[in-house]
Formats: sequence, C-alpha cells, structure tokens
Amino acid sequence: MKAMILAAGKGTRVRPLTYDLPKPMIPLLGKPVMAYLVEHLAKYGITEIMVNVSYLHDKIEEYFGEGHRFGVQIGYSFEGYTNNVGVVVPQPIGSAGGLKKIQEFGGFFDETTIVLCGDAVIDLDIKSALFEHRRKGALASVITREVPWDKVSNYGVVVTDKDGRITQFQEKPSKQEALSNFISTGIYIFEPEVIDLIPSGVTFDIGSQLFPLMAERGLPFYAQKRPFNWLDIGSVADYWSVLQDVLKGEVAHMDVPGIQVEDEVWVGLNTSIDWNGTVIKGPVYIGSGCRIEPGVTIIGPTWIGHGSHICEGAEVVRSVLFEYTRVLHDVTLHEMIVFKDYSVDRAGEMKHSSEYSSEEWINARDRRRHRRSGGEFAFVAK
Repeated sequence: MKAMILAAGKGTRVRPLTYDLPKPMIPLLGKPVMAYLVEHLAKYGITEIMVNVSYLHDKIEEYFGEGHRFGVQIGYSFEGYTNNVGVVVPQPIGSAGGLKKIQEFGGFFDETTIVLCGDAVIDLDIKSALFEHRRKGALASVITREVPWDKVSNYGVVVTDKDGRITQFQEKPSKQEALSNFISTGIYIFEPEVIDLIPSGVTFDIGSQLFPLMAERGLPFYAQKRPFNWLDIGSVADYWSVLQDVLKGEVAHMDVPGIQVEDEVWVGLNTSIDWNGTVIKGPVYIGSGCRIEPGVTIIGPTWIGHGSHICEGAEVVRSVLFEYTRVLHDVTLHEMIVFKDYSVDRAGEMKHSSEYSSEEWINARDRRRHRRSGGEFAFVAK
C-alpha cells in the first residue's frame, strides 16, 4: 500500500497562521501536523509517500526532506511554474488534478493507495480500513464520521444506502440542503482505476467533482463509519480547540514535551521563571529560552512558544503564543492565539498590530532592536 498526502492548499481559513506556514506545517506540541501523519503511516508499514505541494512548498520540503528520519521515502509534486524572470509561482490544480499529474508523470498509483489531507491528526486503524475496503470490492472508500448538523457546511457530506454504498456526495452544502450529517474526513482509499476517471490537464477536485462523478455512475464507492480520533485543523477556532484538548491530555499518544517542574507545568531548556508572585495553573507548556517575570499569571491550557517573554503583571489565560511573542506589562490575553504581528480570538476574529494603539504595541524601531538581539517579537495588547 502507498500513501498520498494532499498539501498544496493555501489554508485561508487558518489565517494568519498560514501567512508564513503551509497548513500541514501548523504545529501541535511543537511538531507539524503533517509529521504526525507521516509517523502514523510508517507505523503501518506504509513507506512510499507522495506529497503534492504548491503554496510555501519549500517549508514542507525542507522539514521532511526525502523522509529518511521518519523511516519512509517521500516524493514531491510541485504544482505551479517558473515565470520568465525565474520566480517560482504556485498554481494548485485541485486535489484530484494533483493525483492525475503525479500519475502521468511517473505512474506512482500502481496499487491501492491511502490519500489523506495534510491538515489533521488521526489514529485510524489503517489495516482494518483496508480490510473493509477490499472485502466490499470497493474502487474507492471514504472514511466518514458524524458531525452536528450546524457543522455540515464545512465538509463534504456523504449519503449512503443501507450497505454503505455512496449514492450522493455533497461538497459543503448548507445545513438546509444537506442530506446527511456524515461527512468526509479527507481520508480515502483508492484503487488505481480511480485515477483513470480524472481528466488530464485541468483543475479537478476530489470532493466537488470526482466523488459526485463516481456516485452518479454507480461505481463501487463506499463509506466507512469507524471510531477513531480525528483532530481537524479546519479553522483557527478548530486549532485553538484541538490544542486545548491535547494539553489537557485528552488525546492518546500526544504527550507534552519538556521537563515537568510543577503539577501540569512543563518547561523547555534554558527557561527562566521568576516565581515571586507568579501563578501558573496547568496544563501549561513554556518553551525553551522563555522569560517569565514576577507577578505573572498563566492559566492553562496554555502553550507558550520558545523565546517568548511575559512581562511583569501580565495574565495569559487559555491561550496559544507562537515563538518569540512578548506580552507587555499588565496586559491580559484571554483565549487568544498570537502569531507574529497578529492576534486571533477563539471565534476567529483577527487583529493586526497596526489596529492597536501605540501604548498597546511597541513601535517598529523597538521591534527591530529586539530582532537584532535574536528573535522576532509580537507585542500584544489587552
């Protein structure tokens, strides 16, 4: 069995995190989401993995390389072109179009392949899923799960008969139009013949085009309903919720890194905490090289990225601070994500540093001074 990880999208619903990171590189416990996928595939002996890339492709390629440290072999298919002045221009061709391009180039899909979106952490029993796929004689299988009706518009909706055969596939329908609340998790098992259904040289999508085509033709196309953990990073709010669950220890096999210095408080190396008047209630992770001044309050679940600086009197509650974040004196962050010059609340409302007053954010000249001293700091307001 081979694997394909879909990683060419821009991840617009996870901005600002994806301004500088491709979506599969968003970190959970300090490790990219896609790394968990690669490790999971390797656990099941799946060692040949193709990845389609486009937007910020170099971030993925530089981190994973050819896959040696994961015990796998990773290949890449770039979607885009180089223009007349030598600039590499990303140009995604759709999730199905990406599969077709790979097949026409090198014939990778010559056996059963598991296809996964690169923006979720899973613990799916791949062996059992493959067994069911083959037992039913499926050409394609979609791993599904049930979601609340008010969430269906975020996903591809699967409609099946009593035998699990997919009769309709709706790509992100409204709640009123949805015919089911079972959705695609972005995990598929394909036989090579599926690739033959994808037209050449055009942008073509799996959910909105390939799957409806398969359902319309009555092909052996099945849904699987099986229990497994699926941590989907579909939006900023999803990311906040997932990291909260992970820090609370509600996700098996995902342990907080660092050294435990207090009950549910972990720190990285070379971190300085002045405990004079400081209150830290876990679960909290404070990364390496962080400085916590006296009189600080940190309430978990909270993740503080490496190189960050929390000034005296500041309060950080159930928040996620990316690396090199500086929180000023007496500032309160409540259920926020802070990424470079942006802050996002748990509902997804984003603010740039320019939207805060000068008293709330340090000026650019001071920020440049901090960069020269070794890090890029975001200065966050109340």
